[in-house]
Amino acid sequence: MKSRIDYAAASPQGLAAMLGMERHVHTSGLDARLIELVKLRASLINGCAYCVDMHTKVARAQGEAEQRLYAVGVWEETPFFTDRERAALAWTEAVTLVSAGHVTDAVYEQARQQFSEQELVDLTLAIVTINGWNRLAIAFRTTPGTYQLGD
Repeated sequence: MKSRIDYAAASPQGLAAMLGMERHVHTSGLDARLIELVKLRASLINGCAYCVDMHTKVARAQGEAEQRLYAVGVWEETPFFTDRERAALAWTEAVTLVSAGHVTDAVYEQARQQFSEQELVDLTLAIVTINGWNRLAIAFRTTPGTYQLGD
């Protein structure tokens, strides 16, 4: 599959805005491994091969277990995730699929039991950001497999 547009080159200011969101998420105090699980789950939902490749590489580099990476798409069926991670993954699904059923009170309450108000807003910003990256990579066909750690 051939890439369509190098969006970073075409809109440097737009890229800078997205990178600003990334910086906020990564300095918010949320656990880096949790952020990668959320990014991987949203990318799987959205079908973004480039981002799935990227976030599995990053998660592995952070010491994430292969078993957990393989199970992110079926997290509800496994015992591999903490209550906090499960709440974050449920929140990720609800926010990513917001047009399919909005965010239910049950999912919100589950998330609020695990996250403070600020943490939940920052988690939501992480989800918003990865959904944006997914849409850029899918729309402009960023080539899967080309991400290298340190890029």
